[in-house]
Amino acid sequence: MKSDQALKQDVEQELLWDPAIDARQIRVTVHDRIITLVGAVSSYAQKLAAQKAAQRVTGCRALVMELNVPESSPASHSDEDLATAILSALKWQEDFPKDAIQVEVERGCVTLAGEVDWGYQRHAAEMLVSRMRGVMGVSNQITVRADEVAADVGAQISAALARRAKREFAGIAIDVHDGVVTLTGTVSSLAEKRAACGAAWSAKGVQRVVDKLSVV
Repeated sequence: MKSDQALKQDVEQELLWDPAIDARQIRVTVHDRIITLVGAVSSYAQKLAAQKAAQRVTGCRALVMELNVPESSPASHSDEDLATAILSALKWQEDFPKDAIQVEVERGCVTLAGEVDWGYQRHAAEMLVSRMRGVMGVSNQITVRADEVAADVGAQISAALARRAKREFAGIAIDVHDGVVTLTGTVSSLAEKRAACGAAWSAKGVQRVVDKLSVV
């Protein structure tokens, strides 16, 4: 098991290594394998990139994000401009049915609503919007249509996890009830935790994923 100091050094190196991140104003602290990122980044997209970089490092039990994103100048673009750009970007994506997603913007904070057929579409919409210039935050309120869940959806998720991992996710238990998938058990990193949730969201008919996984 990594010491807190070793974990801190690994996270700092990962942040510096990632070309999508300007890490000069990011400070890393670690206590009992809980990582905290403190400081400032220039955009919400960089904040997400920093989050993913920290999650890639093995040995982290939890991640606390205390990174500030400065508000954009009102003169640079308005909420109306941002909403128009988001709607245009969504329109040109094959993943989303026409007019399936509604957009609301207030001071750069974006709320996504509507209904889609697949969980991965919900996630893809959030990722697309999160990377756009001027976005200060995203509230994803998109729901997944309540289609019938396949009887073997638990087996499908287990198979997907096995394909994506270097080792089997033997420590994960999968419970499916009325379109809600609950994941319990243990994983070795936050990256594995995210991969498990992503695999669950990719199954047809899954409306919600409850993450009860612990990092050990």
